[in-house]
Amino acid sequence: MRDTVDRQRRAFWLKHLHRWHWISSAVSLVVLLLFSITGFTLNHAARIEASPHVERHTATLPDALLKQVARPGAKSAPLPAPVVAFVAANTGAPVDGRAGDWSDDEVYVSLPRPGGDGWVSIDRETGDVQYETTDRGWLAYLNDLHKGRNTGPVWSWFIDVFALACIVFAFTGLLLLKMHAGQRGMTWPMVALGFVLPVVLALIFIH
Repeated sequence: MRDTVDRQRRAFWLKHLHRWHWISSAVSLVVLLLFSITGFTLNHAARIEASPHVERHTATLPDALLKQVARPGAKSAPLPAPVVAFVAANTGAPVDGRAGDWSDDEVYVSLPRPGGDGWVSIDRETGDVQYETTDRGWLAYLNDLHKGRNTGPVWSWFIDVFALACIVFAFTGLLLLKMHAGQRGMTWPMVALGFVLPVVLALIFIH
């Protein structure tokens, strides 16, 4: 009777562990592959050449708009809406809702993004507008997704959910290893190797 109960309990846990294991693996499969590849490219970033593409655009604010940036303002504040519309129409710079750094002689708006960078500078005396954008390519874009650099809160939340799915995948895999360890003698030596090897390498080679 006890053997029957034990088998039923084992079958119950195996069923649910397998279910959560494959669900978590399915959810995280593509992104885990992406993060593994970009982990490799980040580790060899110095050996992978990039050819940044830089574009520059210029414009000049009309007098009516120049007055809006010439007046005193906070050290950090968005550009006035009419100035935003003019800059976007004449340079293509996406400055809407972006806070600018207001100094005595210019307003500087930083426009970082995954895989590239950009900035807008407006001279508060002459009204000269300069917009520069740098595109470092798709590999830099993927690397920045890996790091969560300039990706915004939604991608950050996605990484958290993905990390949780990976934890579920690893933990259910460990429990499945435990349940099958009796028939696979190398289970725990291999698990121990996976733990000991990085520790030994860190202690010996990382200073």
